[in-house]
Amino acid sequence: MNEQLGHLTADGAKLAWRMVEGRGPTVVWLGGFGSAMDGNKAAALAAWASENGRALLRFDYFGHGLSEGDFETGTITRWRGDALAMIEALTKGPLLLVGSSMGGWIACLVAFARPERIAGLVLVAPAVDFTEALLKPALGAAAKIDLARDGVWRPTSPDGDHGLPISRVLLEDGARWSILPGPIAIAAPVRILQGGADAEVPWRHALELASAIESPDLIFTLVRAGDHRLSRPQDLARLIALVEELR
Repeated sequence: MNEQLGHLTADGAKLAWRMVEGRGPTVVWLGGFGSAMDGNKAAALAAWASENGRALLRFDYFGHGLSEGDFETGTITRWRGDALAMIEALTKGPLLLVGSSMGGWIACLVAFARPERIAGLVLVAPAVDFTEALLKPALGAAAKIDLARDGVWRPTSPDGDHGLPISRVLLEDGARWSILPGPIAIAAPVRILQGGADAEVPWRHALELASAIESPDLIFTLVRAGDHRLSRPQDLARLIALVEELR
């Protein structure tokens, strides 16, 4: 696959990116909370772009994957800024934003900031407002104590596995970027791919987003047996088909 690897310094940190050169609109992959740009969906899209002569940019946010930074200090403000910095430095012309989980929220925020460049959005299990709508209501007493005392909660499962740390600054910052209940002024075509068995982003949450977006060209696809990752071969095929539909 003919893909370049590089780094961009943004707000004092070196961020990693990969780029497939080709015709536009440039597909911009926006990953999820704690995810890296080498995940299954991003890699599948990069392979598709290379095979079809399409331009595609994927990157790791501050504190993610190959990029510098302390993940625990990351915020929606910071990661939104990373996305805008990458787009401004590495792309020209129309953009097709493909956002997964938290990346769906970032995609909407980028669309607000650069509406004149947006050719379309493909949102996979979009976790918009996840700090306020999904994380905060699920916090238990112990988590709240840790956040108040230490400024961070490090979840541990019953079998001892550690989840992603949740910081007080992330929760506080996320609140200022809430976009629900809308209306959400996005006019470009939007496609939403959502798993009916998603335990992290309930399908009703994604449907609320779909109802709030003002675009007259919006299609919501529910994969009844799909989980949050939507990375089975048939899910990847659906994702690529949606991107091709908006090209």
